[in-house]
Amino acid sequence: MICSIKLESLEATNLLASTILRKCSFGSLLLLTGPMGIGKTTLVQYIAAQLHSKARVTSPTYTLIHEYPTSSGVLTHIDAFQLPGSESLIRFGLDDYLERSRLVVVEWGEDLRKPYPEAMHIDLVSHDGIRVAQIFIPRTHQRKVAE
Repeated sequence: MICSIKLESLEATNLLASTILRKCSFGSLLLLTGPMGIGKTTLVQYIAAQLHSKARVTSPTYTLIHEYPTSSGVLTHIDAFQLPGSESLIRFGLDDYLERSRLVVVEWGEDLRKPYPEAMHIDLVSHDGIRVAQIFIPRTHQRKVAE
């Protein structure tokens, strides 16, 4: 299932974060894609805020992984920009994070779509200066959408 949402304001991004959390639980993988500066880290900031994390969410570009305690569990934020393909992240222990019932969000997660077909992914794009979130919800999450 694919849908698109216009992100004309930060409030719209906050609403997208809320929608994501209704469909993804801890133990889920969320892949974020889009050009640099489109708002991937901003979306993760809103997800963390909705999970009542008190941590300051920043891009893990140089550290690769940031973990944020939340009221519901640990939010693991990964930046795969500098990794050479999905095998690197898999060898790095992505499955271990998922098995520990964490919500794992991967920026630059394009290469993980095939090895993780059950992951929800969101492509952030710009059309005529307006940001749009193109959301792919796999079958495993579609039941939650109907609820």
